[in-house]
Amino acid sequence: MSTYRLRPLELGRVKTYPLRSRPSKVSVEQFARAPRPGATLGQWVRSLPRILAGEDFRAIVAAIERASHRGKPVIWGIGGHVIKVGVGPVLIDLLERGYVSALAMNGAALIHDFEVALAGATSEDVPAALGRGKFGMAEETGRLINEAIIEGDRDGLGIGEAVGRYLEDERRARRLPKHRFSVLVNAYRRGIPVTVHEAIGTDIIHNHPAVDARALGAATHRDFRLLAAGVKSMSHGGVYLNVGSAVILPEVFLKCVSLVANLGRPLRAITTVNLDFIQHYRPVQNVVLRPAAMSGKESRGYSLTGHHELMIPLLAAALPGRGRGR
Repeated sequence: MSTYRLRPLELGRVKTYPLRSRPSKVSVEQFARAPRPGATLGQWVRSLPRILAGEDFRAIVAAIERASHRGKPVIWGIGGHVIKVGVGPVLIDLLERGYVSALAMNGAALIHDFEVALAGATSEDVPAALGRGKFGMAEETGRLINEAIIEGDRDGLGIGEAVGRYLEDERRARRLPKHRFSVLVNAYRRGIPVTVHEAIGTDIIHNHPAVDARALGAATHRDFRLLAAGVKSMSHGGVYLNVGSAVILPEVFLKCVSLVANLGRPLRAITTVNLDFIQHYRPVQNVVLRPAAMSGKESRGYSLTGHHELMIPLLAAALPGRGRGR
């Protein structure tokens, strides 16, 4: 016999109710439908459960398609990991099909894409190079990107357009055999704005003797204002996707939202998405929750969790053949 004074509750007087009388949040009508062998991607999407991420995925596809057909912005913010896991060709296909109005990159995305265009390879072995003082010291990467930024700043360009122009000139000179894999080259050729958002000290090009901090700061601030101009047009149907940036781009996007509101254009009825393999605090707050909360009941924020090399191709394949474009 127990020596405790406290005794377990007796359950004989517990009140119950009929299961059928209870409102339930999930019903079999929402369940997945097993796709048949050989099903199309569209059929696969329709077979997803209408629950949690299955419903969110479907809603994101619909929002991007709707924005494209209405001529509203579909802005992609991408981190370096997106490029280095080989998703660049999928983004290029999306911009060709009219599902990208503008691209925002952090410095890592710029560097990886530049190296892909220049050499057809990127992403060094950091631990092997770090102790020998060689990490980030590739001559062409540091010198050529900085020179492109300096030349572009003289002409009033942001970093994205300046580096895109440099790569396109090199492509025309037939010195870039891998240019077709470069998001920067393909966006520049089609007049799709690319903005690059630098934080001094975060990227390897800041270590190179060719760096000009004044040009770098002026050009990246110009890109911030250019992205803000794109965000300004998002009301009533625009979409912003943050893919693979945990800090820089979520902070930049939130400041753009604040800036356009200050100028008398608070956003309404927008869709925001954070797509990453880990849901970090800052993207969830600055991309998914805060902009939607200030943008009215018609705004929606979504979080999709998964590997970029799987999720971005799936999202692209789920979109119809062509959108209206810009």
